Amino acid sequence: MQLTGARVAAGPASTNRRDLTIRGGRICLSITAGQGEREMDLTGYLILPGLINAHDHLEFNLFPRLGRGIYPNAREWAADIFHPDVSPVREHLSIPKPVRLAWGGLRNLLSGVTTVAHHNPYEQAVFDRNFPVRVIRRLGWAHSLDFSPDLASRYRDTPHNRPFILHAAEGVDEKAAGEIARLEQLGVLGPRTVLVHCLAAVNADVDLLRRRRCSVIWCPDSNLAMFGRTVTDELLQSDIPIALGTDSALTFPGDLADALRTARGRGVTRDSLYRMVTSTAADILRLRDGSGSIRQGGVADLIAVEDRGQTPAEALLDLRPSFVMIGGRIRLLSGLPDSGKSLNPIYVEGRGEFLVDADVAYLNDQARIALGPDYSLAGRRVAA
Repeated sequence: MQLTGARVAAGPASTNRRDLTIRGGRICLSITAGQGEREMDLTGYLILPGLINAHDHLEFNLFPRLGRGIYPNAREWAADIFHPDVSPVREHLSIPKPVRLAWGGLRNLLSGVTTVAHHNPYEQAVFDRNFPVRVIRRLGWAHSLDFSPDLASRYRDTPHNRPFILHAAEGVDEKAAGEIARLEQLGVLGPRTVLVHCLAAVNADVDLLRRRRCSVIWCPDSNLAMFGRTVTDELLQSDIPIALGTDSALTFPGDLADALRTARGRGVTRDSLYRMVTSTAADILRLRDGSGSIRQGGVADLIAVEDRGQTPAEALLDLRPSFVMIGGRIRLLSGLPDSGKSLNPIYVEGRGEFLVDADVAYLNDQARIALGPDYSLAGRRVAA
């Protein structure tokens, strides 16, 4: 396929007007379309790299937000909401897990996400080429100090060329504030360590993370909903690599587009936000296939939005994808012809109508059996 007529992002503030040829799921910048290759006219659109959501729990995105307000730490939140035999948790857990995972994939696809770091076991039978988004397989992880007693051994068992991801300093009390020091004592802070949340990290903690060359995944909406605050300005303004994540709908009923706007409200520059969901996220997660960029030979994970003359970074603050391609395969269209792909319609409240490469009818039936006709995906009603 050849994508023609669009402006193409070359970074957060620059673009080129060029055609992209897609062959074998890869980007070819200098090759014209060959005989038999389809052409898709994207005149009037801006092409961006597919976005990376650095933290989600995919199977929990049909759930409503759970909890009673502000908590001192994540352990107390978990104890409060984990009642599997009580409504609404009971009904949601009755939905087959592969279905719940697929809905989590759709939540991401609809906001222009092409790659997700799923913070739970990798489901090989589910995360195949037909799953709505690309799920990172090559990583190590633990839940947290509270819920992963084998955390140190998991870290040691993770190959040095892969990230090791865990929740840390997720809270506002003394317990949360002491977690960075505890991780240092365990010897699990290093260049491949990626800490999710870190809102209790201040002063000496930030210095320590910098010295150990750790990275951070920031989930601002989840933090604000659970704890009434998020990471410090000191952390945001440090040179510690930071990627953006959503967490699940259990804590944050929204998507990556919402997270981008919230992060911008904290004073983060547009260019920094762009990198948090593209190149910096790819570096943190050790993605070496060209994810987070548009380059010769890179994986063809691309999104397109209407071109209003905005920079690529500006486009992310009013994000509604018209086109999503993952590995050279069109997975979403809105306002563009189907091109014979036979995509399936879905409507999401506040986002609009889309055509997606997923069995929406089946997923809708399974959700309605357990939840009734008025279920929501990350806080937004769905019609399919």
